[in-house]
Amino acid sequence: MNKGKVTVGMTQFACVPDRSENLKKCKAQIRELAARGAKIICTKELFGGQYFPQIIDYTKYDWAEPADGPTNREMTALAKELDVVIVSCFYEYAMDGVYYNSAAVIDADGTMLGVYRKHHIPEGPQYIEKYYFTPGDSPYTVWKTKYGTFGVLICWDEWFPEPTRIMAIKGADFIFYPSAIGSEPDNPDLDTSQTWVDAIRGHGIHNNFYVCACNRVGREDAADGSGFMEFYGRSFVSDPWGNMVAECKRNEEDLLIAELDLDEIKRARDILQFHRDRRVDSYGELMHLSIR
Repeated sequence: MNKGKVTVGMTQFACVPDRSENLKKCKAQIRELAARGAKIICTKELFGGQYFPQIIDYTKYDWAEPADGPTNREMTALAKELDVVIVSCFYEYAMDGVYYNSAAVIDADGTMLGVYRKHHIPEGPQYIEKYYFTPGDSPYTVWKTKYGTFGVLICWDEWFPEPTRIMAIKGADFIFYPSAIGSEPDNPDLDTSQTWVDAIRGHGIHNNFYVCACNRVGREDAADGSGFMEFYGRSFVSDPWGNMVAECKRNEEDLLIAELDLDEIKRARDILQFHRDRRVDSYGELMHLSIR
């Protein structure tokens, strides 16, 4: 069955303290991507503000909003206006004391198809996410939109092979990974950018489909002046063989636009047959955190 081609776009811009300005910058990049032919556009993780989990500050809970809150109302209107699908990342208020790191999938007619909530929540120096985010309870959903069928995983999720495999088996032709990754404050000499790229490309190879990683860029100082994060950008798309299709600049604002040939997925799977040869009957031990 011929699936044809689809053009995807991803934002890459530096966040500033003024949250309204970040929304303006995001919308401007979406408009430019749409003008250049992108039909499915993904925003970076938590694009509405600077990366607040660098420190503990309970007042940041006030940044959370419901799925149908102001940010996504603007994004649904924009999707309908431009006739594009938008993956809109936001800090989600579910109820008092329960907040998620989420992404809304909005179809080209402005319909919100649903929300994915980040499952894997990291904890480390200046990545203090467990304080702010409840582990996601949404399924690993594959979204069938006007222009393509895809999944969404958020940042730390992208380092684990299991969710990507699930979405591939459910029928995703590609996956978006909105991210916020950069410097390692406790290991300042460590550059994880190539490790990040290679890990995600590996998911694409193992499942013979496209992967689309959308990252933050720029320096963001902790609100209390105790430190900073330097996000390296390098948003990219790789194909079912792991080849780079497109890549954004490092440490600079940029836009990514790429055409995906979805028929290449079937060709790659017919040759390599990773899904056919899985031994699901032998993987039961993976259901335990430790194996003795």
